[in-house]
Amino acid sequence: MEVRRTAPVKLIVPDERLDDLHESARQFLHCANRAAEFCWNDESYTNCVTANTTARDALYKDLRAETDLTANLVQEAIRRAVQATKGCVERWKQGKRVSQPEFTSWSMVYDKRSATFYRDRVSLSTVNGRVECDFELPADSPTPYERYVLSEEYEFRASTLQYDMATDEFYFHITTRKYDNDESGVSEDTEHQKQTVLGIDLGVNSLAVASTGTFWQGDEYDHWCGEFEKRRGEMQQRGTQAAHNALLRLGKREEAWRKQYIHTVANEIVSEAVERDCNVIVFEDLTDIRERLPQAKWHHVWAFRRLFEYVSYKAPERGVTVEQVEPNHTSQRCSRTDCGFTHENNRHGEHFKCQKCGYEVNADYNGAKNIGLRYARKRHHRLRSSPTSGGGDAPVNVRLNGGMLNGKSHRSIAGD
Repeated sequence: MEVRRTAPVKLIVPDERLDDLHESARQFLHCANRAAEFCWNDESYTNCVTANTTARDALYKDLRAETDLTANLVQEAIRRAVQATKGCVERWKQGKRVSQPEFTSWSMVYDKRSATFYRDRVSLSTVNGRVECDFELPADSPTPYERYVLSEEYEFRASTLQYDMATDEFYFHITTRKYDNDESGVSEDTEHQKQTVLGIDLGVNSLAVASTGTFWQGDEYDHWCGEFEKRRGEMQQRGTQAAHNALLRLGKREEAWRKQYIHTVANEIVSEAVERDCNVIVFEDLTDIRERLPQAKWHHVWAFRRLFEYVSYKAPERGVTVEQVEPNHTSQRCSRTDCGFTHENNRHGEHFKCQKCGYEVNADYNGAKNIGLRYARKRHHRLRSSPTSGGGDAPVNVRLNGGMLNGKSHRSIAGD
Protein backbone atom coordinates (compact mmCIF):
# COMPACT_ATOMS: atom_id res chain seq x y z
CA MET A 1 0.00 0.00 0.00
CA GLU A 2 1.32 3.46 -0.89
CA VAL A 3 1.60 5.95 1.98
CA ARG A 4 2.08 9.64 1.15
CA ARG A 5 3.17 12.40 3.50
CA THR A 6 3.71 16.12 2.93
CA ALA A 7 6.09 18.33 4.94
CA PRO A 8 5.63 22.11 4.54
CA VAL A 9 8.95 23.97 4.84
CA LYS A 10 9.56 27.72 4.79
CA LEU A 11 12.25 28.84 2.32
CA ILE A 12 14.78 31.64 2.63
CA VAL A 13 15.10 33.00 -0.90
CA PRO A 14 18.06 35.27 -1.80
CA ASP A 15 16.78 38.79 -2.53
CA GLU A 16 18.51 38.90 -5.90
CA ARG A 17 16.63 35.76 -7.02
CA LEU A 18 13.09 36.78 -6.05
CA ASP A 19 12.27 38.04 -9.55
CA ASP A 20 13.40 34.73 -11.06
CA LEU A 21 10.92 32.78 -8.94
CA HIS A 22 8.07 35.22 -9.59
CA GLU A 23 8.67 35.14 -13.35
CA SER A 24 8.92 31.36 -13.30
CA ALA A 25 5.55 31.15 -11.54
CA ARG A 26 3.99 33.52 -14.07
CA GLN A 27 5.18 31.36 -16.95
CA PHE A 28 4.14 28.17 -15.14
CA LEU A 29 0.58 29.50 -14.77
CA HIS A 30 0.61 30.48 -18.44
CA CYS A 31 1.43 26.89 -19.40
CA ALA A 32 -1.20 25.47 -17.07
CA ASN A 33 -3.91 27.77 -18.44
CA ARG A 34 -2.93 27.03 -22.04
CA ALA A 35 -3.17 23.33 -21.26
CA ALA A 36 -6.53 23.75 -19.53
CA GLU A 37 -7.86 25.56 -22.59
CA PHE A 38 -6.69 22.68 -24.78
CA CYS A 39 -8.21 20.02 -22.51
CA TRP A 40 -11.60 21.67 -22.05
CA ASN A 41 -14.70 21.28 -24.21
CA ASP A 42 -17.86 23.22 -23.30
CA GLU A 43 -20.17 20.99 -25.30
CA SER A 44 -19.54 17.59 -23.73
CA TYR A 45 -17.32 16.14 -21.02
CA THR A 46 -16.69 13.15 -23.25
CA ASN A 47 -14.71 15.47 -25.53
CA CYS A 48 -12.49 16.81 -22.73
CA VAL A 49 -8.88 15.64 -22.73
CA THR A 50 -8.10 13.72 -19.53
CA ALA A 51 -5.02 11.81 -20.69
CA ASN A 52 -1.72 13.41 -19.77
CA THR A 53 0.11 11.90 -22.76
CA THR A 54 -2.41 13.39 -25.20
CA ALA A 55 -2.05 16.89 -23.78
CA ARG A 56 1.72 16.65 -23.49
CA ASP A 57 2.19 15.44 -27.06
CA ALA A 58 0.05 18.29 -28.37
CA LEU A 59 1.41 21.16 -26.25
CA TYR A 60 4.92 20.44 -25.01
CA LYS A 61 6.86 21.71 -28.04
CA ASP A 62 4.88 24.96 -28.29
CA LEU A 63 5.03 25.71 -24.58
CA ARG A 64 8.79 25.17 -24.49
CA ALA A 65 9.08 27.71 -27.31
CA GLU A 66 6.73 30.20 -25.61
CA THR A 67 8.48 30.15 -22.22
CA ASP A 68 11.89 29.94 -20.61
CA LEU A 69 10.83 27.10 -18.31
CA THR A 70 12.73 23.85 -18.11
CA ALA A 71 11.23 20.74 -19.65
CA ASN A 72 10.16 19.30 -16.31
CA LEU A 73 8.33 22.44 -15.22
CA VAL A 74 6.43 22.58 -18.51
CA GLN A 75 5.41 18.94 -18.13
CA GLU A 76 4.26 19.51 -14.54
CA ALA A 77 2.16 22.50 -15.67
CA ILE A 78 0.46 20.35 -18.30
CA ARG A 79 -0.11 17.58 -15.75
CA ARG A 80 -1.72 20.04 -13.34
CA ALA A 81 -4.19 21.14 -16.01
CA VAL A 82 -5.07 17.55 -16.89
CA GLN A 83 -5.69 16.68 -13.23
CA ALA A 84 -7.92 19.73 -12.77
CA THR A 85 -9.85 18.83 -15.91
CA LYS A 86 -10.37 15.30 -14.61
CA GLY A 87 -11.84 16.71 -11.41
CA CYS A 88 -14.22 18.97 -13.33
CA VAL A 89 -15.31 16.11 -15.58
CA GLU A 90 -16.20 14.01 -12.53
CA ARG A 91 -18.35 16.84 -11.17
CA TRP A 92 -19.92 17.32 -14.61
CA LYS A 93 -20.88 13.65 -14.70
CA GLN A 94 -22.65 14.10 -11.36
CA GLY A 95 -24.73 16.96 -12.76
CA LYS A 96 -22.73 19.73 -11.07
CA ARG A 97 -22.16 23.10 -12.69
CA VAL A 98 -18.58 23.31 -13.90
CA SER A 99 -16.42 25.50 -16.09
CA GLN A 100 -12.98 25.40 -17.62
CA PRO A 101 -10.26 25.27 -14.94
CA GLU A 102 -8.41 28.55 -14.48
CA PHE A 103 -5.13 28.88 -12.59
CA THR A 104 -4.50 32.14 -10.77
CA SER A 105 -2.86 31.21 -7.45
CA TRP A 106 0.93 31.63 -7.19
CA SER A 107 2.31 28.08 -7.19
CA MET A 108 4.62 25.74 -9.12
CA VAL A 109 5.01 21.97 -9.08
CA TYR A 110 8.54 20.51 -8.91
CA ASP A 111 9.54 16.92 -9.57
CA LYS A 112 12.72 15.16 -8.45
CA ARG A 113 14.67 16.54 -11.44
CA SER A 114 13.69 20.19 -11.13
CA ALA A 115 14.22 20.20 -7.34
CA THR A 116 17.42 18.86 -5.79
CA PHE A 117 17.43 18.35 -2.02
CA TYR A 118 20.20 18.81 0.51
CA ARG A 119 19.90 18.54 4.27
CA ASP A 120 19.42 22.27 4.86
CA ARG A 121 18.48 23.66 1.45
CA VAL A 122 16.91 22.95 -1.93
CA SER A 123 18.02 23.83 -5.46
CA LEU A 124 15.12 24.86 -7.71
CA SER A 125 14.92 25.29 -11.47
CA THR A 126 13.82 28.73 -12.68
CA VAL A 127 13.66 30.65 -15.94
CA ASN A 128 17.15 31.94 -15.11
CA GLY A 129 19.03 28.88 -13.99
CA ARG A 130 18.85 27.31 -10.55
CA VAL A 131 18.32 29.11 -7.26
CA GLU A 132 19.42 27.66 -3.93
CA CYS A 133 17.06 28.36 -1.02
CA ASP A 134 17.85 27.56 2.61
CA PHE A 135 15.24 25.87 4.79
CA GLU A 136 13.92 27.75 7.81
CA LEU A 137 13.27 24.86 10.18
CA PRO A 138 11.87 24.99 13.74
CA ALA A 139 14.16 24.14 16.61
CA ASP A 140 11.95 21.37 17.96
CA SER A 141 12.58 17.82 16.79
CA PRO A 142 11.49 15.67 15.10
CA THR A 143 10.00 18.00 12.50
CA PRO A 144 7.91 16.77 9.56
CA TYR A 145 10.95 17.50 7.39
CA GLU A 146 13.16 15.19 9.44
CA ARG A 147 10.46 12.56 9.77
CA TYR A 148 9.64 12.25 6.08
CA VAL A 149 12.10 14.09 3.82
CA LEU A 150 15.27 12.90 5.55
CA SER A 151 13.91 9.42 6.25
CA GLU A 152 15.30 6.61 4.14
CA GLU A 153 11.86 4.98 4.22
CA TYR A 154 10.27 7.76 2.16
CA GLU A 155 10.89 8.63 -1.49
CA PHE A 156 10.59 12.20 -2.79
CA ARG A 157 7.75 12.90 -5.22
CA ALA A 158 6.52 16.04 -6.98
CA SER A 159 6.04 18.94 -4.56
CA THR A 160 4.58 22.41 -4.65
CA LEU A 161 6.24 25.80 -4.20
CA GLN A 162 3.84 28.46 -2.94
CA TYR A 163 4.12 32.16 -2.22
CA ASP A 164 2.13 33.83 0.57
CA MET A 165 1.44 37.37 -0.59
CA ALA A 166 0.19 38.46 2.84
CA THR A 167 3.48 37.61 4.57
CA ASP A 168 5.81 37.82 1.55
CA GLU A 169 7.10 34.32 2.29
CA PHE A 170 7.80 31.20 0.23
CA TYR A 171 6.80 27.69 1.32
CA PHE A 172 7.76 24.38 -0.23
CA HIS A 173 5.30 21.55 0.37
CA ILE A 174 7.48 18.45 0.00
CA THR A 175 5.51 15.31 -0.85
CA THR A 176 7.07 11.92 -0.13
CA ARG A 177 5.85 8.34 -0.32
CA LYS A 178 6.70 4.86 0.91
CA TYR A 179 5.20 1.42 0.41
CA ASP A 180 3.91 -0.56 3.38
CA ASN A 181 3.17 -4.27 3.34
CA ASP A 182 -0.58 -4.65 3.05
CA GLU A 183 -1.76 -6.70 6.02
CA SER A 184 -5.41 -5.76 5.83
CA GLY A 185 -6.37 -8.17 3.07
CA VAL A 186 -7.43 -5.22 0.90
CA SER A 187 -5.62 -4.91 -2.40
CA GLU A 188 -4.01 -1.64 -3.38
CA ASP A 189 -6.23 -1.34 -6.44
CA THR A 190 -9.35 -1.72 -4.32
CA GLU A 191 -8.05 0.81 -1.82
CA HIS A 192 -7.42 3.44 -4.47
CA GLN A 193 -10.94 3.14 -5.85
CA LYS A 194 -12.09 4.94 -2.72
CA GLN A 195 -11.62 8.68 -2.39
CA THR A 196 -10.75 10.40 0.87
CA VAL A 197 -12.98 13.19 2.18
CA LEU A 198 -12.14 16.27 4.26
CA GLY A 199 -15.22 17.64 6.06
CA ILE A 200 -15.42 21.38 6.85
CA ASP A 201 -17.80 22.89 9.41
CA LEU A 202 -18.55 26.62 9.41
CA GLY A 203 -19.78 27.91 12.75
CA VAL A 204 -20.22 30.74 15.20
CA ASN A 205 -17.25 30.00 17.42
CA SER A 206 -14.79 29.20 14.63
CA LEU A 207 -14.66 30.36 11.04
CA ALA A 208 -13.93 26.79 9.94
CA VAL A 209 -13.09 23.42 11.45
CA ALA A 210 -11.77 20.42 9.51
CA SER A 211 -12.55 16.79 10.20
CA THR A 212 -8.80 16.35 10.78
CA GLY A 213 -9.06 18.46 13.95
CA THR A 214 -7.60 21.68 12.50
CA PHE A 215 -9.38 24.86 13.61
CA TRP A 216 -9.43 28.28 11.95
CA GLN A 217 -10.58 30.48 14.80
CA GLY A 218 -12.49 33.72 14.29
CA ASP A 219 -10.96 35.66 17.19
CA GLU A 220 -8.58 37.80 15.16
CA TYR A 221 -11.15 38.22 12.41
CA ASP A 222 -13.74 39.44 14.96
CA HIS A 223 -11.17 41.70 16.61
CA TRP A 224 -10.28 43.56 13.44
CA CYS A 225 -13.89 43.75 12.27
CA GLY A 226 -14.61 45.45 15.59
CA GLU A 227 -11.68 47.80 15.13
CA PHE A 228 -12.88 48.79 11.67
CA GLU A 229 -16.41 49.36 13.04
CA LYS A 230 -15.08 51.48 15.90
CA ARG A 231 -12.97 53.62 13.56
CA ARG A 232 -15.90 53.99 11.17
CA GLY A 233 -18.11 55.25 13.99
CA GLU A 234 -15.53 57.84 15.03
CA MET A 235 -15.28 59.19 11.49
CA GLN A 236 -19.04 59.35 11.06
CA GLN A 237 -19.35 61.48 14.19
CA ARG A 238 -16.98 64.12 12.79
CA GLY A 239 -19.29 64.91 9.91
CA THR A 240 -16.62 66.72 7.86
CA GLN A 241 -15.75 66.22 4.21
CA ALA A 242 -12.27 65.07 5.21
CA ALA A 243 -13.80 62.49 7.53
CA HIS A 244 -16.13 61.36 4.74
CA ASN A 245 -13.19 60.89 2.37
CA ALA A 246 -11.27 59.02 5.05
CA LEU A 247 -14.33 56.84 5.61
CA LEU A 248 -14.36 55.83 1.96
CA ARG A 249 -10.68 54.92 2.09
CA LEU A 250 -11.24 52.94 5.28
CA GLY A 251 -14.05 51.00 3.57
CA LYS A 252 -11.76 50.00 0.72
CA ARG A 253 -9.01 49.05 3.16
CA GLU A 254 -11.45 46.93 5.17
CA GLU A 255 -12.77 45.15 2.07
CA ALA A 256 -9.24 44.36 0.89
CA TRP A 257 -8.30 43.09 4.37
CA ARG A 258 -11.36 40.83 4.59
CA LYS A 259 -10.71 39.30 1.18
CA GLN A 260 -7.03 38.71 1.89
CA TYR A 261 -7.84 37.12 5.25
CA ILE A 262 -10.36 34.70 3.75
CA HIS A 263 -8.02 33.95 0.83
CA THR A 264 -5.39 32.90 3.36
CA VAL A 265 -7.81 30.60 5.21
CA ALA A 266 -8.99 29.15 1.89
CA ASN A 267 -5.40 28.41 0.85
CA GLU A 268 -4.77 26.65 4.16
CA ILE A 269 -7.93 24.53 3.84
CA VAL A 270 -6.86 23.41 0.36
CA SER A 271 -3.34 22.71 1.65
CA GLU A 272 -4.84 20.71 4.53
CA ALA A 273 -6.66 18.53 1.99
CA VAL A 274 -3.57 18.04 -0.17
CA GLU A 275 -1.25 17.31 2.77
CA ARG A 276 -3.73 14.80 4.22
CA ASP A 277 -4.17 13.11 0.82
CA CYS A 278 -7.85 14.10 0.51
CA ASN A 279 -9.50 14.11 -2.92
CA VAL A 280 -12.70 15.90 -1.87
CA ILE A 281 -13.47 18.88 0.39
CA VAL A 282 -17.06 18.87 1.65
CA PHE A 283 -18.94 21.89 3.02
CA GLU A 284 -22.49 22.17 4.28
CA ASP A 285 -24.97 23.79 1.89
CA LEU A 286 -24.93 27.52 2.70
CA THR A 287 -28.52 28.15 1.56
CA ASP A 288 -30.46 29.89 4.37
CA ILE A 289 -27.37 29.88 6.59
CA ARG A 290 -28.39 33.23 8.10
CA GLU A 291 -31.68 31.71 9.25
CA ARG A 292 -29.96 28.54 10.51
CA LEU A 293 -27.33 30.50 12.45
CA PRO A 294 -29.22 33.55 13.76
CA GLN A 295 -26.52 34.12 16.39
CA ALA A 296 -23.81 34.45 13.71
CA LYS A 297 -22.55 37.96 13.09
CA TRP A 298 -23.12 39.43 9.65
CA HIS A 299 -19.40 39.48 8.86
CA HIS A 300 -19.19 35.77 9.68
CA VAL A 301 -21.95 34.97 7.19
CA TRP A 302 -20.09 37.03 4.58
CA ALA A 303 -16.90 35.13 5.41
CA PHE A 304 -18.62 31.74 5.09
CA ARG A 305 -19.85 32.48 1.58
CA ARG A 306 -16.51 33.93 0.43
CA LEU A 307 -14.60 31.03 1.97
CA PHE A 308 -16.64 28.44 0.07
CA GLU A 309 -16.28 30.48 -3.12
CA TYR A 310 -12.49 30.80 -2.80
CA VAL A 311 -11.93 27.15 -1.91
CA SER A 312 -14.17 26.10 -4.83
CA TYR A 313 -11.89 27.68 -7.40
CA LYS A 314 -8.55 27.10 -5.64
CA ALA A 315 -9.00 23.39 -4.89
CA PRO A 316 -9.35 22.13 -8.53
CA GLU A 317 -5.98 23.72 -9.30
CA ARG A 318 -4.47 21.12 -6.96
CA GLY A 319 -6.58 18.18 -8.09
CA VAL A 320 -9.19 18.39 -5.29
CA THR A 321 -12.94 18.64 -5.87
CA VAL A 322 -15.38 20.60 -3.67
CA GLU A 323 -18.86 19.39 -2.74
CA GLN A 324 -21.78 20.38 -0.52
CA VAL A 325 -24.20 18.33 1.58
CA GLU A 326 -27.45 19.09 3.39
CA PRO A 327 -26.70 20.59 6.81
CA ASN A 328 -29.67 19.26 8.77
CA HIS A 329 -28.77 17.76 12.18
CA THR A 330 -24.99 17.71 11.54
CA SER A 331 -24.50 19.65 14.80
CA GLN A 332 -26.78 17.35 16.83
CA ARG A 333 -25.69 13.95 15.52
CA CYS A 334 -23.02 11.84 17.20
CA SER A 335 -20.19 11.35 14.71
CA ARG A 336 -19.07 8.06 16.23
CA THR A 337 -19.41 5.52 13.43
CA ASP A 338 -20.93 2.96 15.80
CA CYS A 339 -23.48 5.38 17.25
CA GLY A 340 -25.01 8.19 15.16
CA PHE A 341 -27.57 9.15 17.86
CA THR A 342 -29.20 12.49 17.01
CA HIS A 343 -30.75 14.76 19.63
CA GLU A 344 -30.86 18.49 20.25
CA ASN A 345 -29.56 17.99 23.80
CA ASN A 346 -26.32 16.52 22.46
CA ARG A 347 -24.87 19.99 21.83
CA HIS A 348 -24.32 22.73 24.37
CA GLY A 349 -22.47 25.67 22.83
CA GLU A 350 -18.94 24.58 21.95
CA HIS A 351 -19.33 21.27 23.77
CA PHE A 352 -20.82 18.06 22.33
CA LYS A 353 -21.78 15.10 24.52
CA CYS A 354 -23.80 12.24 23.07
CA GLN A 355 -26.74 11.43 25.36
CA LYS A 356 -26.59 7.81 24.23
CA CYS A 357 -22.94 6.69 24.10
CA GLY A 358 -21.36 9.49 26.17
CA TYR A 359 -18.94 10.60 23.42
CA GLU A 360 -17.52 14.05 24.27
CA VAL A 361 -15.74 16.29 21.82
CA ASN A 362 -15.63 19.86 20.52
CA ALA A 363 -19.01 20.55 18.89
CA ASP A 364 -17.63 22.16 15.72
CA TYR A 365 -15.23 19.26 15.19
CA ASN A 366 -18.11 16.82 15.62
CA GLY A 367 -20.05 18.78 12.99
CA ALA A 368 -17.11 18.71 10.57
CA LYS A 369 -16.90 14.93 10.83
CA ASN A 370 -20.66 14.58 10.26
CA ILE A 371 -20.48 16.79 7.16
CA GLY A 372 -17.68 14.67 5.74
CA LEU A 373 -19.38 11.41 6.73
CA ARG A 374 -22.63 12.40 5.04
CA TYR A 375 -20.84 12.66 1.72
CA ALA A 376 -18.42 9.76 2.27
CA ARG A 377 -21.08 7.21 3.22
CA LYS A 378 -23.24 8.05 0.26
CA ARG A 379 -20.39 7.32 -2.13
CA HIS A 380 -18.55 4.66 -0.13
CA HIS A 381 -15.54 6.94 0.37
CA ARG A 382 -13.33 7.40 3.44
CA LEU A 383 -13.37 10.29 5.89
CA ARG A 384 -10.08 11.79 6.99
CA SER A 385 -10.30 12.51 10.73
CA SER A 386 -7.84 13.19 13.50
CA PRO A 387 -5.97 10.25 15.05
CA THR A 388 -4.95 12.18 18.16
CA SER A 389 -7.20 10.41 20.64
CA GLY A 390 -9.07 7.15 21.18
CA GLY A 391 -11.16 6.04 18.25
CA GLY A 392 -9.40 8.39 15.87
CA ASP A 393 -11.13 11.50 17.21
CA ALA A 394 -9.82 14.85 18.35
CA PRO A 395 -10.16 15.45 22.10
CA VAL A 396 -12.43 18.14 23.49
CA ASN A 397 -11.20 21.73 23.06
CA VAL A 398 -8.13 20.83 20.97
CA ARG A 399 -7.54 23.81 18.70
CA LEU A 400 -4.85 23.84 16.05
CA ASN A 401 -4.87 27.42 14.87
CA GLY A 402 -4.74 28.19 11.17
CA GLY A 403 -5.39 31.26 9.09
CA MET A 404 -3.66 34.56 9.86
CA LEU A 405 -3.74 33.99 13.61
CA ASN A 406 -0.12 33.70 14.63
CA GLY A 407 1.71 36.32 12.62
CA LYS A 408 1.47 40.11 12.54
CA SER A 409 -1.80 40.07 14.43
CA HIS A 410 -1.58 43.68 15.59
CA ARG A 411 -1.00 45.54 12.37
CA SER A 412 -2.53 48.98 12.32
CA ILE A 413 -5.64 49.56 10.22
CA ALA A 414 -6.10 53.18 11.20
CA GLY A 415 -4.82 56.14 9.34
CA ASP A 416 -6.65 58.57 7.07
